[in-house]
Amino acid sequence: MTRTAVINVVGLSESLLGPHTPCINAFRTTGALSRIEPAFPAVTCTAQSTYLTGLTPAQHGIVGNGWYNRELAEVQFWKQSNHVVAGKKIWETLREADPKFTCAKMFWWYNMYSGADWSITPRPMYPADGRKFFDIYAWPYSIRAEIKHDLGEFPFPAFWGPAAGVDSSRFAADAVSKWIAESAKWIERKHAPTLNLIYLPHLDYNLQRFGPCVEGRAGSPLPAVGAHGVSRPTNPIIADDLRRIDAIVGDLIDFFAKQSVQVVLLSEYGISAVDTPVHLNRLFRERGWLTIKEEFGLELLDCGASRVFAVADHQVAHVYVNDRSLESSVRSLLEKQNGVAEVWGAAEKKLHGLDHPRAGDLIVVAEERAWFTYYYWLDDKRAPDFARTVDIHRKPGYDPVELFLDPAIPLVKAKIAWRLLQKKLGFRMLMDLIPLDASLVKGSHGRKPANQQEWPVLMTSRPNLSSRPMINSTEVFHLLCGLLRQE
Repeated sequence: MTRTAVINVVGLSESLLGPHTPCINAFRTTGALSRIEPAFPAVTCTAQSTYLTGLTPAQHGIVGNGWYNRELAEVQFWKQSNHVVAGKKIWETLREADPKFTCAKMFWWYNMYSGADWSITPRPMYPADGRKFFDIYAWPYSIRAEIKHDLGEFPFPAFWGPAAGVDSSRFAADAVSKWIAESAKWIERKHAPTLNLIYLPHLDYNLQRFGPCVEGRAGSPLPAVGAHGVSRPTNPIIADDLRRIDAIVGDLIDFFAKQSVQVVLLSEYGISAVDTPVHLNRLFRERGWLTIKEEFGLELLDCGASRVFAVADHQVAHVYVNDRSLESSVRSLLEKQNGVAEVWGAAEKKLHGLDHPRAGDLIVVAEERAWFTYYYWLDDKRAPDFARTVDIHRKPGYDPVELFLDPAIPLVKAKIAWRLLQKKLGFRMLMDLIPLDASLVKGSHGRKPANQQEWPVLMTSRPNLSSRPMINSTEVFHLLCGLLRQE
C-alpha cells in the first residue's frame, strides 16, 4: 500500500482559497480538488464517521455530535468510545487486505478503543474531589508520557472555549493545530503508519465567531472564487487564520513528501454566515411541552419528563416527541417558525439516510442564515450555572457561544485570574465567563449550503480526481481506500 497522511482542515472550503493560502493553492495545482456533498448533518462526528466507514448515519448510527439516549433519558454529546460507531472502519478494511497495514488516529473523533494502532485524543482527568486536570488519552498508554516529554503538554485550554484560536499570554492562536501537527510528525518518525489521520481545528473557531467575513463586514458572504482560487480580501482576523493554517499544512506537506508519504487534504464541512439564532426549546416551553425542574433556584431541563424537546446541533435539531400524540402539532408549529427551512418526519429521514433509532422523531433544518440554540429558560437569571461556563457534556445541545467571553463582565481577565487562583488554592469555583447572547455567533454549519463553494473539499496530488469535480460524503471512504491501494 502507498503510505498516506489525511489532513483534516476543519472548516476549509473552496470559498476560502485565495491569496492567504499559497501552500494549499500550490498543492491543489499539483493534483485535483473535488467538492464533497456534505454528510448530513454536516457536523464533525457524523462527517468523520461517514468518511471512515463509507456508510450513512442510518447505518453507522452517528446522527450528530450528540443525541438523546432514550434508555437513560439523557442528552449525551461528544462521547469518545468508537464502539458507538457501527460498521467496518477503514483501518479494519485495509488491515484485512494487508496484515501489515497500520493506522494512527491523531485527534479524529471517536478515538478511544477504535482498533487503530496509535491514537491520541483530548481527555481531562477528574479526581474524586471534583477537580479537573487537562490531559490527553493515548493508545498505547506508553506514548502519552513519551509524546508529552518530547512536545510538552497539549494546550488543552485552547482546544475549545474563549481561548480557542485567540492569541493569549499562554498560547499562540494556532497552538492546538501546531501541537497536533507536531504529534503527527512524531508518530511518523517513531512508527511510520500506513495511514495517518490528522485533525487540524484552527479555522473552526473564528469562522464561527465572525463568519466567513469579507472586508471586515461580519456576516457578509464570501464572493465567488475565480478559476485560480483568488478572492477579495477577507476580514483581517480570518485572513490571519488562513495564513496560519496554510503554513501548518504547508509544513506537513513538505514533511510527508520527504518521507515518501502521499497527502490528502479534506474537510468535514464549510461554514456559512448566520445572523438568526432560533430557540426551539423556548418555543416548546411556551406551549407547555417542556418539563423544568428547579435546583438551587436555577432551572434544569428534564428531558425524560418533557412531552417534547429539541437537541440543537448547529443548523440541525433533533426533536424528540415523548408524547407521540403531539407529533403532528409539533410539526405544524415548527413549519411555521421563523428560521426553520424544513421539518422531516419518518419518510424524509429515510430518504436522507437519517432513519436511525438515535435520531429525533422529527428533524429540523435551519434556514440558510439561521442556527439552533439549546436555550430553554425565559429569564437569564434562572439559567443553569453551567450555561455561563464551557461545559460541552452537561449542556443538552451544542453551544457555540462558549467561544466568547461575556462582554458585560468588567475586567474579565482579572476575574479569570481570580478564578484560576481559587482553583490553585484548592477552592471550588465556577468559571462563569460565558455570555448568554446567541446573536454573537456569526458562522455555523450542519445543513447543506446553497453555495457549493462552501461545501467541504478533498484534494490530492493525484490528477485523475479531476474527472470527479463532486463526490458524495460516503465516497470519501472508497476514494481513500483506492488511494492507499493506488487503484
